[in-house]
Amino acid sequence: MTTATLAPKAAMRRPVPLARQIRDWHAYLGALIAPTVLFFATTGVVQLWSLHEAHGGYTPPALLEKLGALHKDQKFAMGHHHEAPAAKPAAGAHEAAHAPEAPRPAILLLKAFFTAVATGLIVSTVAGIWMGLSQSPRRRTLAVLLLIGAATPAILAALSA
Repeated sequence: MTTATLAPKAAMRRPVPLARQIRDWHAYLGALIAPTVLFFATTGVVQLWSLHEAHGGYTPPALLEKLGALHKDQKFAMGHHHEAPAAKPAAGAHEAAHAPEAPRPAILLLKAFFTAVATGLIVSTVAGIWMGLSQSPRRRTLAVLLLIGAATPAILAALSA
């Protein structure tokens, strides 16, 4: 018998493979940034379709406007787009010249594509959170990182208001 076979198991630990280390760090980083990824993907879609701005007869809910301002200006406050509708000028040629034109089909298709990409990012991120919290041996660490990743920007956003 050699001394290697008599050595305690702890002394015989093999180094952790690089792929495993990368996978672990990916899980930790993913848990930390997942809440922000979800926030930006969601508010990005809101901004893509201009749901955070008043236009025409539409007035956005205050929360959507504040989330849009947080996404764009890092301030959880009413944006500069929250204004009372101006009095309409008399109908005439000037008004017809400044009427908003309908978006071109290519723009609508691009917006639809970006919406699909954002939806895929949201679904993928939620699936990653679920996999990490349900299948990882380091559930507590991932849960703590997820809470830190959600609480930190929430606290900073509250302080920015």
